[in-house]
Amino acid sequence: MGILGRFAPASRRRGRVPPKAGSSKAGPEARHPAAGRRVPSLLNPRSAAGQVFLLQLVVVLLLIATALVVLVFQDRNRAIQEAGDRSLVAAESFANAPGTAEAMESDDPTAALQPHAEVVRKKTGVDYVVALSPYGFRWTHPDPDQIGKHVSTSYGQALEGEPHQTTFDSSLGKAVDSTVAVFDEKGNAVGLVTVGVTVDKVTSVVEDQLPVIFAAGGVALLLAAGGSALVSGRLRRQTRGLGPVEMTRMYEHHDAVLHAVREGVIILDVDGKLLLANDEARRLLALPPEAEGRPVTRLGLSPALAELLGSGQAATDRVFLAGEILLAVSVRPVVGPQGGSVATLRDTTELSALAGRADVAGGRLRLLYEASTRIGTTLDMQRTAEELTEVAVPRFADFATVELVEPVLQGGEPAGASTEMRRIAAAGIREDAPFHPVGTPMRYAPGSPVAVSLTTGRPVVVAHLATADGWRAQDPEWARKVVESGIHSMISVPLQARGQLLGVVEFWRSEQDPFEPDDLSPAEELAARAAVCIDNARRYTREHTTAVTLQRSLLPGALPELSALEVGHRYLPAQAGVGGDWYDVIPLPGARVALVVGDVVGHGLHAAATMGRLRTAVHNFAALDLPPDELLAHLDDLITRIDQDAAAEGNTEAVAGATCLYAVYDPVSGRCVLARAGHPGPALVSPDGSVTFPDIPVAPPLGVGGGLPVETAVLRLAADSRLVLYTDGLVEARGRDIDVGLDMLKAALADTHGATPDDTCRAVLDAMLRTRSSDDVALLVARTRLLDPDQVAEWEVPDDPAAVHWIRAEGTRKLESWGLGEAAFTTELILSELVTNAIRYGGSPISLRLLRDGDSLICEVADGTSTSPHLRRATFTDEGGRGLFLVAQLSRRWGTRYTDRGKIIWAEQALDAGAAGDLSGLLMADL
Repeated sequence: MGILGRFAPASRRRGRVPPKAGSSKAGPEARHPAAGRRVPSLLNPRSAAGQVFLLQLVVVLLLIATALVVLVFQDRNRAIQEAGDRSLVAAESFANAPGTAEAMESDDPTAALQPHAEVVRKKTGVDYVVALSPYGFRWTHPDPDQIGKHVSTSYGQALEGEPHQTTFDSSLGKAVDSTVAVFDEKGNAVGLVTVGVTVDKVTSVVEDQLPVIFAAGGVALLLAAGGSALVSGRLRRQTRGLGPVEMTRMYEHHDAVLHAVREGVIILDVDGKLLLANDEARRLLALPPEAEGRPVTRLGLSPALAELLGSGQAATDRVFLAGEILLAVSVRPVVGPQGGSVATLRDTTELSALAGRADVAGGRLRLLYEASTRIGTTLDMQRTAEELTEVAVPRFADFATVELVEPVLQGGEPAGASTEMRRIAAAGIREDAPFHPVGTPMRYAPGSPVAVSLTTGRPVVVAHLATADGWRAQDPEWARKVVESGIHSMISVPLQARGQLLGVVEFWRSEQDPFEPDDLSPAEELAARAAVCIDNARRYTREHTTAVTLQRSLLPGALPELSALEVGHRYLPAQAGVGGDWYDVIPLPGARVALVVGDVVGHGLHAAATMGRLRTAVHNFAALDLPPDELLAHLDDLITRIDQDAAAEGNTEAVAGATCLYAVYDPVSGRCVLARAGHPGPALVSPDGSVTFPDIPVAPPLGVGGGLPVETAVLRLAADSRLVLYTDGLVEARGRDIDVGLDMLKAALADTHGATPDDTCRAVLDAMLRTRSSDDVALLVARTRLLDPDQVAEWEVPDDPAAVHWIRAEGTRKLESWGLGEAAFTTELILSELVTNAIRYGGSPISLRLLRDGDSLICEVADGTSTSPHLRRATFTDEGGRGLFLVAQLSRRWGTRYTDRGKIIWAEQALDAGAAGDLSGLLMADL
């Protein structure tokens, strides 16, 4: 197989596939496709086999024609020779026949010789037998008319005894004439005998040999056809079925490709000898003209390259240095009986430089991609700046620093271009760089690179810090330290977003090459990405601050001083934003206190606003002195109405749910009534330090209860007990089960034995929230107190108007025992009005209770009816209706609360000297 045969087009090889089973071509011709094409190929004059066959056919025909010509000439000569011999034999035989000489000497030779001559002529097949006189007159002739005539031919040689032969053209064709003399006994010539034979009379051997000749020619032609077919089949096998035109085209393409391609191509045999090299390979390897046929190790190549080419092992893009050319060499072994290998050579000298630049560009793209994924992962400005420095170091710079203007750090809008900033992030490849630490205020002098970039809004590159006067003028001593530390160049890029200047970032290099103008583009991209993220964080900080301010304004600022409880409280907003957690402490009549903790699902302003609405509603419901279960039922209705109003307005921000725990503590009895709707239950720390979680019936969350009843629980709390109310953000966390959180809370509370409520809050938060919580947290700790029994006085009032005088006297005596005699007159009026109304309009049983609570004196009258009195202004003609008006004017506040057995009308008056004066003014006003 030739070289080109091994590299026949793959399409030719792929096209020669065996026929499928069951195909109509699955016959002998299908099994031997060459046989089916052999005869047409022989008849095709353009095919190699056809041309060979035609050449052989012409040669065979020429050989046959030559053989025939030679044979004809030889046959003609032989016929002439045979005709001469026959005529001579016939002439000598006739001449030497007995009686021939006597007949010639007779008187009538013609009569004696003519019959015999005709007999001889007919028997021997000659054309004529003529007897002549020695003088040339005919004695005999086949034509009797010619007898006696003279023959002018010279017969001197025959008369001398030598036969004479003459070849001549007769009317019957080429003829041979033999003349011999007839001698008597004395040796005298008595006559001549001439015998003539035409050549055509001689039998031709050519006609006998023609079948043999033609048979031999046919066999030769068959052998030629068979040889041509074999040659054709072999050629087709070696050329993979390519015809002469295709072979010619392939060779032309092969030559064009080899010598026009920009890659060097060399072909080696199995012994490592060079078989073929194109022009590019000769140029790249500097091969001599007579390189073909020489081993590759003797071509003057580098040992490593020669070893690779000679080994024949596959290789891809192996790089070698050939002179000043950097070659990428690929070697592929040739599969076939002859073996060998093909190597391609590419000049990558320019590509290496381009690859270097491409690597730089690719590195910058990867840097920008990493910046897009790593910068801005949080809404914290300082963390975003730190992420910028972490991305830039060490891939783009050896050091990076970030400064922001002061208003931006507070979440405000930047006030124009300013050179007064504060450093918030710095990073570098080492810690000993002489940069100002984070938190340092920075002020840049006009003309410095940073000031120029801030003023123009464009980045500024300083390739050589040692010779930059403007940069050194900022702080010569600090500049000297920077240069001595090895830092040699920097880029200053302003951080701008929405057309506003937020700050500046500086990139510094010490180990890497100095910054170039091409580095400005990636620096700007990094700064632009960071600026957008910092601006988002700034705006979030501003909105978060606004939301937190709103939420804190909705929460109680300072809790009231209560004699019933000592309260500690904490609120921590969520890391991601404000939420809906809230708490409150509400004073109630009778020295009682309401404790409430709630949570609105969600975060943001909507949750904070909903929380404010719920807190206001709780205050209003608490003013009505509703029991905890009724209060939560009213809150559930309120949430439902809020959702309905939001749906009617097309507002999608409905309340997703809210929870609440409401407790009322009475310091007189130590009784605490609690109810909860979807909220975690409280923790109770006994005076001995033991921690429990009382079982409080739980109702569905507010807004999703569907009108289900709320159940209450009653606890009896000893003095110095601590009731801990909290939201779920304290005990629940991502990756932590609520049971684990409750156990942690229990352990934290157990370690606070004897601590104040405020210290308890601090200890619990430190133990439970070691990191910033993802949910907001509200915590309320109340230490219980009990009123001294001496501060409470109770009387059963008979259902008799005459008892009013008695009860008023008892009240006066009790006030004097408490040292409150100056308040006796006002208290008597209040007692008289309340007791009189209870006797007149109420029902049994009737009771009176006086409580002294700090600076307040509380009067409570209970009766067995649920009819509630109401305040009205009486006219001049009315005989009554002024009692409650007097009570309202004389007391700080008054009201009605309902019990299971009726109602209680209460009035709270201040224990101060102005009470009597208030009464005098009221009386004068009425007059």
